[in-house]
Amino acid sequence: MSETPQDEAIVTYWESVRAKAKIARLPVLLGTGAGAALPPAAWSFGDNPALADQLLQLVLDGVKTGTSSALAEYAPDEAIPVVGELSIILDGAGNPRALIRTTAVDRVRFAEVTQAFAASEGEDDRTLESWRREHEKYWRRVLGDEGFSPSMELLCETFELIDPTD
Repeated sequence: MSETPQDEAIVTYWESVRAKAKIARLPVLLGTGAGAALPPAAWSFGDNPALADQLLQLVLDGVKTGTSSALAEYAPDEAIPVVGELSIILDGAGNPRALIRTTAVDRVRFAEVTQAFAASEGEDDRTLESWRREHEKYWRRVLGDEGFSPSMELLCETFELIDPTD
């Protein structure tokens, strides 16, 4: 299987930021950690390019330090976020733009999300009310009306920005 230009860009980006994440090349060369040779998961926020760019900019500006996902969005065999995990954040065109590290993951129901977490997502006016309104719209769009419920389980993830790019 050949690499795509996007794959190459992700690998190039990872090579340029691995030291900031304190993951050196040396252990890989010595054969002690094959995982360090692979770039972390690369993904974008939202469900469309414009939203991905908007949310990425909030991260780069230091406003967005949290994100949430519905547990229903994960396949049964898909790994969920864990503390310490690195992620490469892509812009709406699929270009690597930032490296983040997960600092906390809480499993809560939609109706139990706190004002503090809603503010950490950095969106709209940063109130819990706008968070609930906009995220309900998002999950109804992504999961369908039948997939949304105030009792649905979410993964509320906080993160730190390791590397912004120009």
